[in-house]
Amino acid sequence: MAKKQILCIGHITHDRIITPLMPDGIDCAGGTAYYVAWAMHHLPANVSFGVVTAVGDDLKHEVERLRQAGIDITDLGSPTSVFFENKYGTDINSRQQRVLSKAAPFTIEGLSQVEADVFHLGTLLVDDFSPEVVEYLAGKGRVCVDVQGYLREVRGQQVYAVDWHDKLRVLKHTDILKVNEHEVDVLTDGEKDLRRAARLIHSWGVREVLITLGSFGSIIYDGNRYFEIPGFPPRRVVDATGCGDTYAAGYLYARAQGASCEEAGRLAAAMCTLKLEHTGPFDADIEAVRAIERMKP
Repeated sequence: MAKKQILCIGHITHDRIITPLMPDGIDCAGGTAYYVAWAMHHLPANVSFGVVTAVGDDLKHEVERLRQAGIDITDLGSPTSVFFENKYGTDINSRQQRVLSKAAPFTIEGLSQVEADVFHLGTLLVDDFSPEVVEYLAGKGRVCVDVQGYLREVRGQQVYAVDWHDKLRVLKHTDILKVNEHEVDVLTDGEKDLRRAARLIHSWGVREVLITLGSFGSIIYDGNRYFEIPGFPPRRVVDATGCGDTYAAGYLYARAQGASCEEAGRLAAAMCTLKLEHTGPFDADIEAVRAIERMKP
């Protein structure tokens, strides 16, 4: 794989999604790598992008689908895939989650040949990326982390929100951190003021802090300014799974082309609105995204 501007590393997952509109649930592929890859695929090819994943035999066909679509993807292989059950209630901003199986973690040896300007690490479980792996990648390029997996402790099959003891070691090597409002609460030991929380996270070494607020928008802090990004109302809410990944894809895509934090946040928010309106990954074109951006929130 040639060097990329953005390289997403993470497990493609088997997801079971249960919502009030889909009470029996549907099974589909998911995970940060999956949602980011398809989002990037539907944007103009102005940014070089690739994926590194690790899946079991049950998801090899999803890797091949991405490859056939023209996405540069490497599968490191795993005895089993990650299998999540995500159950949403009437509040789309919260969910109950179970882990039915796990995949092999990423290692320095497995990533020794990858090169990128930005490595986007889609953590799903706490052992996906060890501190040593993050430090290794930080020596090769900028690191963006979706914090969600680091804050998940699996007991039996249930997922519980916990802080993680390697937090400061990992975050001092993290250039961009994507975190939602529930994860902020865990990460900062209950800090309710999001601006203070962003400053605290920045003080740990993170250069750009992205706090997503579900349908209420997002806050971005770059160490100098706060950018309050509005949420654009969708025509209907169908499925929030993958919205955070869609946001990260849009943000990194725009930043790679020189957009400001605020410009990148607005593009990311518009993409999330379109993603909310259906099950599955983002599949709109840039014209639809720009039309959402022009709407009043």
